[in-house]
Amino acid sequence: MTEEKLDFKRILPVFVIVLIDLLGLTIIIPLMPLYAAAFGASAFMIGLLGAAYPAMQFIGAPLLGRLSDRFGRKPVLVVSQIGTFVGFIVLAMANSLWLLFLARLIDGLSGANIATAQAAISDSTTEKTRTQGLGLLGAAFGLGFILGPIIAFISLAASGNDYRVPALVAAVFSLLSILLTSFWFKETLPEEQRGKSKKKSAFTLKAMYDAVRHPAVGLLLVLMFAQQVAFGGFEQFLALFTLNRLGMNASDNSLIFIFVGIIVVAVQGGLIGRWSRKYGDRKLIYAGLATLAIGLTMTAFTPRQPMPGYSQAELTAELQVDTEFRAGEHPTTQGLEVDLPPDDNKGWLGLGWILVAMIPASIGGGILQPAVNSLLSKRVPKDEIGGTLGISAAFLSGANAIAPLIMGVLFQFFGSTAPFLFAGLLMAMLLLFAVRMIRPAAAEIVAA
Repeated sequence: MTEEKLDFKRILPVFVIVLIDLLGLTIIIPLMPLYAAAFGASAFMIGLLGAAYPAMQFIGAPLLGRLSDRFGRKPVLVVSQIGTFVGFIVLAMANSLWLLFLARLIDGLSGANIATAQAAISDSTTEKTRTQGLGLLGAAFGLGFILGPIIAFISLAASGNDYRVPALVAAVFSLLSILLTSFWFKETLPEEQRGKSKKKSAFTLKAMYDAVRHPAVGLLLVLMFAQQVAFGGFEQFLALFTLNRLGMNASDNSLIFIFVGIIVVAVQGGLIGRWSRKYGDRKLIYAGLATLAIGLTMTAFTPRQPMPGYSQAELTAELQVDTEFRAGEHPTTQGLEVDLPPDDNKGWLGLGWILVAMIPASIGGGILQPAVNSLLSKRVPKDEIGGTLGISAAFLSGANAIAPLIMGVLFQFFGSTAPFLFAGLLMAMLLLFAVRMIRPAAAEIVAA
């Protein structure tokens, strides 16, 4: 029975290191559009800047994953964290737009070390506890995306809105993560298990293509990509959707994002471990697809009803104060005129509806990534776990890069309902496909 309990002492260093790493990232995420605009960047350039990070993650994740299989988790983590630290320093010292791009490219390539952290979790867990362990990494993401913007707000307030200060604070967190990895983290991949796949390329597009064609993992990688297109697009366009449907400003939306973050942390930090032991990864994937489909579809049909106290004139004036900056926050919607709800028909139905919809959407988004990655790690040999999770992370980054483009086109040409309805239907179709294709025996480890 003891084998079925997660060893938190082994997992804790990885959790803390990932959380501190993510604090550095989430501190500067809200600032990037404003930082670029301060250097005279157009909305198109801000969009390119936003794509630089996931594009480099797409390349870096499988590269670092393979290197960690070959040389161990600890050295790869330390080197990549040094790269992240350098990226934040460049960001803090930037005096031109091209230096912002350089900082995001460096940080994106080295910030792909999440695959190495996932591999360290896989090394430190059994098949029965792996989903819970990977779920804790998701909880670190949730906590990071709640705490990071708060730290950014405090550092900006203390510095008189000097954008360099949050970047320096992020660099401090990155330096702390380097120290923790160097002196606290213990190598999880024994030396005798390293280098068994030296003949394999660190990363090629062919390797990704071969992974998709692999009968054991191909469908899971497709599921990972598709669910992130849906959930990632949902996260990026939720604020624009609530502006159109409910007349919610940035402050109102921050409360919704905190609500979502709390649910994701609760699911990935505690509930998913119990669920995975009781039901298994396969059923968790089904449940994640189903709840995400329900939540996204419910969101699409949110009634257009602003809250009591809403004023269209006041919100219009607020949005016109810094129009250039706000446009940069959603570069894929540049040129899109978003209609605000009228002042009549105020009430609580719209807000209540979307808060209810956030529950299944957040639960589904919280379940899917750790469940899919856990099943992936059980379907490949141990010396291939890092590389496989690296390819999985690359698919996530690719989805993050194209999700705003797909959702933006749907939003602009077919209205605010379309992107969320599309995402909900996509998850429903994938559920039907997964039920047919992922059989009970799929959780067994198979030879590569």
